[in-house]
Amino acid sequence: MNIEKFIEKNAPKNRIALLVILDLILITLSGFLALYIRFDFRFSRMDMTYVRYELRYLPVSLVLTIVLFVLFKLYRSVWRFASTTELLNVIGACSVSLVLQIVIMACLKMRMPVSYYLMKYVILITGIGSLRFAYRILRMLQEKRTGLRGDARKNTMVVGAGEAGAMIIKEFQNSRYLDQKVCCVIDDNMAKHGKYLRGVKIVGGREEIPFYAHELKVDEIVVALPSVPQAEIREILQICQETGCEMKVLPGLYQMLNGEVSVSKLRRVEIEDLLGREPIRLQVDSVMGYVSGKTILVTGGGGSIGSELCRQIAAHEPKRLIIVDIYENNAYDIQQELKQKYPALDLVVLIASVRNTHRMESIFAAYHPDIVYHAAAHKHVPLMEDSPNEAIKNNVFGTYKTAQAADKHGVRRFVLISTDKAVNPTNIMGASKRICEMIVQMMNQHSKTDFVAVRFGNVLGSNGSVIPLFKKQIEQGGPVTVTHPEIIRYFMTIPEAVSLVLQAGALAKGGEIFVLDMGEPVKILDLAKNLIRLSGYKPFEDIPIEFTGLRPGEKLYEELLMSEEGLQETENKLIHIGKPIEFDEEKFLSDLEELRRTAEEDSSDIRKKVQEIVPTYVMREAE
Repeated sequence: MNIEKFIEKNAPKNRIALLVILDLILITLSGFLALYIRFDFRFSRMDMTYVRYELRYLPVSLVLTIVLFVLFKLYRSVWRFASTTELLNVIGACSVSLVLQIVIMACLKMRMPVSYYLMKYVILITGIGSLRFAYRILRMLQEKRTGLRGDARKNTMVVGAGEAGAMIIKEFQNSRYLDQKVCCVIDDNMAKHGKYLRGVKIVGGREEIPFYAHELKVDEIVVALPSVPQAEIREILQICQETGCEMKVLPGLYQMLNGEVSVSKLRRVEIEDLLGREPIRLQVDSVMGYVSGKTILVTGGGGSIGSELCRQIAAHEPKRLIIVDIYENNAYDIQQELKQKYPALDLVVLIASVRNTHRMESIFAAYHPDIVYHAAAHKHVPLMEDSPNEAIKNNVFGTYKTAQAADKHGVRRFVLISTDKAVNPTNIMGASKRICEMIVQMMNQHSKTDFVAVRFGNVLGSNGSVIPLFKKQIEQGGPVTVTHPEIIRYFMTIPEAVSLVLQAGALAKGGEIFVLDMGEPVKILDLAKNLIRLSGYKPFEDIPIEFTGLRPGEKLYEELLMSEEGLQETENKLIHIGKPIEFDEEKFLSDLEELRRTAEEDSSDIRKKVQEIVPTYVMREAE
């Protein structure tokens, strides 16, 4: 056997053996040292009777005390992490040993001076405790010397001098696998300023973050404020990002309640943390009973929204989940993910185009879904401006054919994924989605199926969204491209968007267009600057930002509702219903037929035909 492996394998046993030997020496010395102190540190004055008693009792004392040490787990503790619990175990073992010694020696008529017992007790606790805590103390001194030498560890600032901050600092100090060295603590409570938290000075409030980040050459800032409101966290993060330091944050209050505060719970600060509004949390679980035991079909199930729908639906025990997608790679990815996470799920994954009438008919005839979520669509505005006929074929007639199949085969509920770009559209993608909403409203008037639409803004992190593009541009050293300095958008996270869709499915009575209260819109320029700072760079200095001009079909701001629609409240105050706009159904059907022929002919007149159907569409000539 390799000598290094042998030593490493037997190191714990060797340490225990050495500890036992040292304990035996300390137990032996404690009795004689107590007598030596009792007789004024003079051997000549010691009563030899007491010495003989000590020698006679010594074997019993050694065996009994070692057994007690074993029972009190003094040989099973990890002493490099020794704390109050281990100290209490030392005191307990020594106390029981002393009491038993008094009883046994009294029974054997070997009476000793009272002061002897007291001094032996103090010496034994001091010796045994010091021996065990010496390793931790020496290690702390070594780490402190290492820190003074200026090693490669990260200088870390912790924001929050509460329980969470203390526990995070403790982990940083104790772990040999973490490379953080906490150099200062920030807290807004002025009563704590100048004091120390686990040996680290609390230097000031949030306004001092930039100064101390520069003064102490801080590499990383950890925000450990799990119970502070998100709005306040966002203000602190905005101060932190000016420092250019890497930032991490402890997610939320529940970690404190569950005792889960640890370094493993830290996560990098994401752009969602700086959106400018509180995350919208919808109680999906309370309404998800309507999918349990049902056959659910999701078109576009491999996309950003579709795949998240599938994940949340799969978690609520549907009878069967059918994923339909034209892109096999996307479909394969979500199939493998769900198979692994939900092995008992009856999962069907089909490659199909919603534009194929016969294929969609055959799927509905074979599986008879109860609920359909229609997420399949072409969504990229500039691409659709260059291929407007494809936008109409896929978005409008893909929706129409899927809706007709749903009606024919008795689907209970049909939920269309729409967009804020459908309101007063300036691009063909938004106009196509407005026509989809009209199809849903028309179908609902003549079907037993409840047809509804769900409208929301841009989704952070979805395929092709602005955030992945900015990240890629930053990785390449810039420039980050923004179309216009004043362009604004409403933003949602993928979970928020999917929560709305699922809630709408539960609230649907038929014909509604559901709209989420998304708060205030966000400037794209602000998102770009925040993301650059989160990446550790300075906007316009380290990473340039270029303004490229509005793209075809793009407008400065998006609207969630047309002025004619108005708003109705629902049970959930965050979800509203847009009042349907009335239109002539016969003319609409006639216009749809003309639109179909125009799209199939790949005609350049497609935009004019769309404008005839959607008068609010502001048509722009293709460049």
